[in-house]
Amino acid sequence: MRATGDGPERGNRGEPDDEATRVFPRPAPAAEPTARFERDGHDDRARTFVRPADGFGAARPGGPADEATRRFARDEEPAPRRPEPREAVPEDPFGAGDPGDTRTLRRPARGGSRRIRPGRLVLRALALLVLVAVLLPVATWGWVWYTARQDQRPPSDAIVVLGASQYNGRPSPVFEARLSHAAELYAEGVAPVVVTVGGSQPGDNYTEGDSGARWLVEQGLPEDSVVPIGEGSDTLESLELVARVFEEQGWRSAVIVSDPWHSLRSREIAEDFGIEAATSPARSGPAVRERETQLWYITRETASLWHYWVFGESATVRVDAL
Repeated sequence: MRATGDGPERGNRGEPDDEATRVFPRPAPAAEPTARFERDGHDDRARTFVRPADGFGAARPGGPADEATRRFARDEEPAPRRPEPREAVPEDPFGAGDPGDTRTLRRPARGGSRRIRPGRLVLRALALLVLVAVLLPVATWGWVWYTARQDQRPPSDAIVVLGASQYNGRPSPVFEARLSHAAELYAEGVAPVVVTVGGSQPGDNYTEGDSGARWLVEQGLPEDSVVPIGEGSDTLESLELVARVFEEQGWRSAVIVSDPWHSLRSREIAEDFGIEAATSPARSGPAVRERETQLWYITRETASLWHYWVFGESATVRVDAL
């Protein structure tokens, strides 16, 4: 017969109820030591390394007994290495070295003295001369043009009218334009005297100076205020004669009347003769009407001025306007 009860059944036999569940208490773990690693008080650059006690800890055969423990000290900061000096390479001024040579060629330092070859000096001198030969005439051309545009009317001792062509005692249109401008200056009180200067061509019955003086008197100027000089074949000779009259009369200053493009050369020559010269050119007449005529006269006067500076004489070319 099977036994029954309130407790569980164990096998074919009844067992007490307290053996159905067993409690196995776990022993409390023993306190584990905490490993502590402390750095010794030495400088960080000096450390002590201890070999383990195993085979590595044994002393070397024939070595001291304390060889098992060694001290390795870190050296001080290593000194920086200096680059080794390169091998000096001779300079190759033409760059024609050995193709297999890979050495670096150093460019010579600046500031060193260089030897300039004589051929280059000659070329530089020639280039400078060409530059001067080109620039000076251009500058003179501009000076002639600039002076032609000036109208100076300071109070002076005399007004000097440079001669031009005349036809049997009658002034040419160019000469008449100059005389008319001189009469205007006289009326303004620029000077008390008007000097007309100029010679004659072969076969002429009148001189330029006499023709000019007669025309001024006809225009109402007092006869004693007009001084004719019937000589002078060019600007240089005419102003030389004027300078003699100035010296005789004790005059020093003058206002020169001519065409605009002739003003600079006439002033330069007059000042060389000791006359304090100003220029007041005539603004009418054939010499100033057409642009082509103006350009021609400026160019001619530039060449004539250089001819005077270099040779000390007037140009031999004669133009009716002058």
